[in-house]
Amino acid sequence: MDKIDRLELYTRIVEGGSFVRAARELNVARSTATEAIQQLEAEAGVRLLARTTRQVLPTAEGEALYRRSKLILSDYEEAFGALDGAGPRGHLTIDAPGLLTRHFLVPGLPDFLQRHPALTVSFRQGDRYVDLVREGVDVALRAGHPDDSSLRMRRLGALPEITCASPAYLARHGTPRDPDDLEGHRVVGFVSSRSGEVLPLEFQRDGRLLSRRLPAQVSTDNSDTAHELALRGLGLIQAPRYRFAEDLALGALVEVLAETPPEPLPLNAIHTGDRMVPRRIVVFLDWARQVFAGLR
Repeated sequence: MDKIDRLELYTRIVEGGSFVRAARELNVARSTATEAIQQLEAEAGVRLLARTTRQVLPTAEGEALYRRSKLILSDYEEAFGALDGAGPRGHLTIDAPGLLTRHFLVPGLPDFLQRHPALTVSFRQGDRYVDLVREGVDVALRAGHPDDSSLRMRRLGALPEITCASPAYLARHGTPRDPDDLEGHRVVGFVSSRSGEVLPLEFQRDGRLLSRRLPAQVSTDNSDTAHELALRGLGLIQAPRYRFAEDLALGALVEVLAETPPEPLPLNAIHTGDRMVPRRIVVFLDWARQVFAGLR
C-alpha cells in the first residue's frame, strides 16, 4: 500500500474502531492492514492506535493525524477528480435515522451510484447527536433546528408531522378534539438527546404554536421504539407522517387533532464548514435536495 492508501486505511480504522471492518471495506487482507499501520506508526515515530480486545481508539497523536488525514484525502480526491474528469470519487459516510434512510434515500441510491460510480457510501443509523469531525461523518441528516454554528447546513425540505394513537388507546381514553381537550391523556415520551427531557406535544392553531406537556408512563430516546410503543396503545405520539403511513393505511394507528397539526420539522443536511466542500459531498447534497424536494 502506498502512503495515500495507508492514510485511507487509517481513517477508516479510526472511524469504524476496527481493523477487520476497515480491511473488508478496502478489500485487503487483515495482515496487510496490520502491516500498513505498523509502517505508518514507524514513519510517524509515535503510537497512533491503542488496541484493546473490544475496540481500537486513536491516541492523542493518532487523533491529530486522523484530522490531517481527512483533509489530505479530501484534497487528493478533488485534485485527481478535476484532472481526469472522472467526476467525484471517494467514500461518503452518511448519518441519518434508519427509517428516513430506507424510505427516502435507498430507493434512489442505485441511480445515484450509477451516475457516480467512483463513489462508495456507508450509512450510519441513529437519532443521537454525532460529532461529525471526530466520528468521520461527511453528512448528517437531521430534523429540527441545529444549534452548532460551526457547521454548514443545507435545508432539504420540511417533514409534515401528525398526532396519532392506536385504536385501543383511543377506546380507553377517548378521541381528543382540541389541544385543550387532553386532560386524562398520556404520551409515549420521546426524550430529547439535547435536553434529556420528554418533549411536549405541539400544535398550530390560528397562527400560534401551542405546547402541551402530558404525563408519560413510558419513554424512550429511540424513534423506532417510540413508534412500537404507540402501536401497543401506550399513548399519543407525534412524529413525521411518513413514519406512520403504513400503519395509518392499515388502521393500526389513527390520526387525531388533524385540524391543529404540529409545525413541519425542517430537514437539514449538516456537514463540516472548514475549507472548501469536497465534490463527493456536493453531489450528495444536490441529490438529497432533489429527493426531498416534494416535502417543501
